[in-house]
Amino acid sequence: MINSLSGRFLILTVIFVMIAEVLIFVPSVARYREDFLLNRLERAQIASLTLLADDMIDSALEQELLQSAGVFNVVLRRDELRQLVLSSPMPGEVVATFDLRDATAVTLIRDAMMRLLTPEPQMIRVIGNPFQDGGLLIEITIESTELRAAIIDYGIRILILSAVISIVTAGLLFLAVRVLLVKPIKGVVGHMQSYAKAPEDARRVIQPSASVTELREAEEALQSLQTQLTQALKQKERLAQLGGAVARVSHDLRNILTSAQLFTDRIEMSEDPTVKRMAPKLVNSITRAVSLCESTLAFGRAEEPAPTLTLFNLAELVSDVIDSERLAIGEFDLSFAEDVPGNLMIRADPEQMYRVISNLVRNARQAIIGTGHPGEISVSARTSDESWCIDVTDTGPGLPKKALEHLFQPFQGGARKGGSGLGLAIAEELVRGHGGTLRLLKSDETGTAFRIDLPMGDVG
Repeated sequence: MINSLSGRFLILTVIFVMIAEVLIFVPSVARYREDFLLNRLERAQIASLTLLADDMIDSALEQELLQSAGVFNVVLRRDELRQLVLSSPMPGEVVATFDLRDATAVTLIRDAMMRLLTPEPQMIRVIGNPFQDGGLLIEITIESTELRAAIIDYGIRILILSAVISIVTAGLLFLAVRVLLVKPIKGVVGHMQSYAKAPEDARRVIQPSASVTELREAEEALQSLQTQLTQALKQKERLAQLGGAVARVSHDLRNILTSAQLFTDRIEMSEDPTVKRMAPKLVNSITRAVSLCESTLAFGRAEEPAPTLTLFNLAELVSDVIDSERLAIGEFDLSFAEDVPGNLMIRADPEQMYRVISNLVRNARQAIIGTGHPGEISVSARTSDESWCIDVTDTGPGLPKKALEHLFQPFQGGARKGGSGLGLAIAEELVRGHGGTLRLLKSDETGTAFRIDLPMGDVG
């Protein structure tokens, strides 16, 4: 109860109402003390007027008048003359004088609090203005005991009333909070718990219904989050199904390509010059296809296999990539440029680097052919102090906006219409596996440029 929102709100409400009542209590007590003293002044004035009307009042009647007024003596100033009208023996000396004629609120509050904090009986003098213009000044002497007792009694009644008001107010606010806040919040929590049981079920997505603006905004934000999560889970399920299908296709394709490898020996025995020139490239292509199928099967089980680092000639690998791409362009006016030092040796996985560069060059080739205009693709390489840098640039139309927004994310927008985006994602993962980076240098209407940075490390 105490740890709940409504419970804490109830406690805070009681505390705040009591603080407000205390702030009201102090001036209320001061006002009550002032009224008490003014009442004594009025009663003393009435008693003194009785004496003034008849000078022959005996001492017994004078004592009765003083006792009725609750004072020990009365001084009345009329026509600039100060006159002791009524008097009786006082039990002690006057220790304090209070003038109510020009007293400020601060003075009245201070005097009231001092009276509450002074339990000893004291004789005090009170000065005020006579009522109904009955003179210039009236002064009385009283004992503080009755005044203090009256103030305490009044204060207790005020505190009891404050407590009742606090309890009633807190109860009403408690009910209001339960209805307006706690109940809707529990409803949102219930929706979240229900959604957590089956997040793929779109029927469990919350439908905003709160009338409170802040709660409705929270429900709308939760609805958006749940909708996105449900869609992501569905996409993940589709990707899992696609992965299973790709694994099965790769398994069968690997068997087919393995059979094709058996026939390459016969082709290599041909005396045809063209066949002799093309046969090694065909063998290499089939070997890479088999390797890709095996890697795909491994990816379906876990992730991309770790690279096998070896030293190899980068120029030869780039030449193989470009030769394969030249076969794919046919008669289209597309040129290739290679700017790789012939003796540049790098340490990496040659099969994986072939796939990386091949993916980048293939994307560039497809983008340029898609425009129908001539173009050029360039692959260059250089060494820096700590890494090998390989740049793949083209004069194509640049990457689409969606591809730029989801760069290196599979199935989030390819570099060409109808593309899946897998090529760049795979290339980035392979480069990252080497401890390097694949980044986009530029992409606009003048073309696109990617850079591969591979750390050198220890090449000895």
